[in-house]
Amino acid sequence: MDAGLYTTPDTTPDTGPGARTRLRRDQVYGELRRRLMLGEFAIRSRLVEERVAALLEVSRTPVREALVRLLADGLVERGQDGGYYVAQPDLHDLRDLYELRVTLELRGISRALEPAVRGHDPAVLEPLRDQWRALRDDQPEPDPQFVVMDEDFHVTMSRASGNAALTSTLASVNARIRAVRMYDFLTADRITLTILQHLEIVEEVLAGRLEDALTAMRRHVGESMDVVERRAARAITQMALNRGRRHDVDRGSH
Repeated sequence: MDAGLYTTPDTTPDTGPGARTRLRRDQVYGELRRRLMLGEFAIRSRLVEERVAALLEVSRTPVREALVRLLADGLVERGQDGGYYVAQPDLHDLRDLYELRVTLELRGISRALEPAVRGHDPAVLEPLRDQWRALRDDQPEPDPQFVVMDEDFHVTMSRASGNAALTSTLASVNARIRAVRMYDFLTADRITLTILQHLEIVEEVLAGRLEDALTAMRRHVGESMDVVERRAARAITQMALNRGRRHDVDRGSH
């Protein structure tokens, strides 16, 4: 499965010059993002367009566009000089935010145990279950942008619980940790496990086995936090090692 996973695909094949240009832009963005997340550039090093373009053997235009997208991802920062600099993964308050996240997630399930609260809306959860069954049968390649699909699952689960304020707060927490959470989806095993765990959670809720759903959700979020912390810390270490040498992308006029 390709990038159509993250957007509504156009059923009309597009093979013209515009499609090839978009493909090249996405490839440059994906490759530069991969290198950043592996810690191949030193922390705070400046990403000079000309040097990055030479490194990736492309023109400056797709590099410039990739840097704008990476800024939105939180993987690069804009300096006072207008240049782009490698951002360090922000692990500050990560555990606190994950604790808040799991509290919100669990409350979205457990509130249905209260007699006065209406149960989860099957009209919301059944399409969600079907969507993730389809992903299980046609698994996407590892991609940090899978975080978008992951967030959508959790927000939809919360929305099905009927508390809009709970859902809004969860979406806000997700936005704050998104740049670091992308580290969770770099390998096929994590994509596979995430899909299976999501299916377990939604199926348990639909079946009314809420205690089992709570256990599955707590395990799922906890495992994700451990993976994110470990991989982000490894990237930070690699960035620090690279600080001792002047990388090609940090040369040139500022």
